[in-house]
Parts: sequence; C-alpha cells; structure tokens
Amino acid sequence: MAPRDPVGFLRQEYDSLVTQDLDWRIKPLIGPSAPRSNVAGKPNVIVLCSNNYLGLATHPKVKAAAARAVRTHGAGSGSVRPIAGTMDLHEELEATIAGFKRAEAALVYQSGFATNAGLIPQLAGEGDVIISDELNHGSIIDGVRLSRAERTVYAHNDMGELEKRLNEA
Repeated sequence: MAPRDPVGFLRQEYDSLVTQDLDWRIKPLIGPSAPRSNVAGKPNVIVLCSNNYLGLATHPKVKAAAARAVRTHGAGSGSVRPIAGTMDLHEELEATIAGFKRAEAALVYQSGFATNAGLIPQLAGEGDVIISDELNHGSIIDGVRLSRAERTVYAHNDMGELEKRLNEA
C-alpha cells in the first residue's frame, strides 16, 4: 500500500494557478503611490488598490509636514501606539480632527485593518447581531469575530437574502 499524501493536492492546485497566471506575486511600486504609478518597471499603470485615492501621499503640504516630523521626531515611534508609541503628534492630529468634526475626541488608527479590529468590537458585542456581506474585507470579518456578537452572512450583494437575514434578526 502506498503511503498517504494528505497535502499532495496542494502542488497540483498551485501549479494550476501558475498555469492560469492566477498566482499572486508582489509587484514593487517604484516611486510614489499615485493614481498612475510605476509598478514592477511598467510606467503609467492605473493603481486601483491603493488607499491614496485622494492623492494625499504625494500632496506637497503632506510631504512637507512629514519631512518636518522626521526632523523633530525621527522616522517612527519605535512601538505600537498602545504600548509606548503614542506621540504628541498623534495627539495633535486627533485634537485637530476632533475640532474639524466638532466632536469631543477622535482616535486615529495606523491602518484600516487596525481600525476594523479595534472599532467593531467597541460597537457590537455579546447579545448583538452583525449581518455581513460574504465578500467583506478580511479586516471586517476579523473585527466581527473579535466582537463576540452573533454573526450571520448573506451572499454578496443579494438584497433578498439580506432582507431575510434582517427579518431573522
């Protein structure tokens, strides 16, 4: 009897993805992130996956402020904010945003993923129900899991199924 190969199918699956050009390979961004960027040596590629949709990463005022911050505070806080990385610049930014929004306070997270993982559990918990589209970003799914709320999923963009899930809740 031949030995069982419980993961042998993975090589076949991967090779199939490569053959179809569906394997994921990191493509380096050469230069700044912009709506049209140099990606892996190809200039003028339209970038639809960046969070820089407002062009702020290359805005002259943002770049000048970042250069000033590096001169006065270094290249980073040396730690994540909750441990030892909250700087006066973070507090200044949050106060500015709170004032702009006419809110009591604001909290800035370092990424969308961190925002969803930190905020969703604050908004919902045990005894709540979260109804989620099956194609939500992984950070939303993780935030929902961390919330300990009851969760139910509906087929992507299926308003009939969403209505059913709402009625069940």
